[in-house]
Amino acid sequence: MFNIHDPYLFEDELAEDDRMIMEAAREYCQANLEPRALRGNQDEIFDPEIPKEMADMGLLGASIAEEYGGGGASQTAYGLIAREVERVDSGYRSFMSVQSSLVMVPIEKFGTEEQKQQYLPKLASAEMIGCFGLTEPDHGSDPSSMVTRAVPTDGGWVLNGAKTWITNSPIADVAIVWAKVKEEEKDVIRGFIVETSWKGVSTPHIKDKMSLRASETGELVFQDVFVPETHMFPEIRGLKGPFTCLNSARYGIAWGTVGAAEFCYERSRTYVGERKQFGHPLAANQLPQTKLANMLTDITTMQLLAWRLGQLRDAGKVDPAMISLAKRHNVGKALDIARIARDMHGGNGVTGDYRVIHHVMNLESVNTYEGTYDIHGLILGREITGIQAFVPKG
Repeated sequence: MFNIHDPYLFEDELAEDDRMIMEAAREYCQANLEPRALRGNQDEIFDPEIPKEMADMGLLGASIAEEYGGGGASQTAYGLIAREVERVDSGYRSFMSVQSSLVMVPIEKFGTEEQKQQYLPKLASAEMIGCFGLTEPDHGSDPSSMVTRAVPTDGGWVLNGAKTWITNSPIADVAIVWAKVKEEEKDVIRGFIVETSWKGVSTPHIKDKMSLRASETGELVFQDVFVPETHMFPEIRGLKGPFTCLNSARYGIAWGTVGAAEFCYERSRTYVGERKQFGHPLAANQLPQTKLANMLTDITTMQLLAWRLGQLRDAGKVDPAMISLAKRHNVGKALDIARIARDMHGGNGVTGDYRVIHHVMNLESVNTYEGTYDIHGLILGREITGIQAFVPKG
């Protein structure tokens, strides 16, 4: 029988461990996150109990080594978790992705053994919340032009600058911060682990967002912050560090948006089946049927693309351009599906109860962060042509 949720049966091909993690994440998200989703979005609330709940379920740092408190799970399993969380709310997935990919991954990959032991177990258990400081008020898609700077001082560094649109910053205990330092008369980007309780660190809250309203979003402001030498990543230099983190997060987004699209498709299928106009269900008409067919076709390509990307990451065969392709495609298609779903719901589509407009607005942010649709198009264009087109010529 044709499966109207998973037409090419990719879930049948999952490893048993991955399937168990997916099912546990789905059960938690539907039982614990879904009942909070409407109020969280409408009232701009991130329930402070969620991090500990996710930690207890093993959803934070799922792919981080078990010796550091992580789950030691596959990259595919991490993606499946992102899918289930974003099926409820992109804001919840953003929290989980930042904690797992943008904070724990750089510490595991670039940190000293002491840094790993000090921070990773506490991040995995949600004893500490983390955030990632790269984007600046005047430098979004061009992080190489950042102005945040660290200058050497006795025993460490003095950090000054500001970062914005930082998920988790208002509730964060620790931040991964990228700043320029002077090495051999050249500016070099280095990474630091900064605790938000330190003198000179502030985390102003960005309020009144129309998107990702359940996400804690803010700034990171540094005014003469002393950072001990022990809190710099010792070897990583340049944009390779932050881009490694971003590629991990972009991979999670490629999976997460599958969940958002699936929600909108399922809600639309139910709605047109129940809603009667002119004496028969809307589903009996050609246009709704065609729209659902288009949604399912796009969702199937999204599922297979994310699944294959997970296989390649697990095999160590991923190129960053592959992740750009998947992030760009899946977010773009999810946003299209959400917008069509809103239209299919008519006037009801703009109400919170149906939660379709909720996903539309969230996906507008997902389409922007971790590299916009067009920026990823330029990344792919560079790979295709061999020509860098990010900066004006002449």
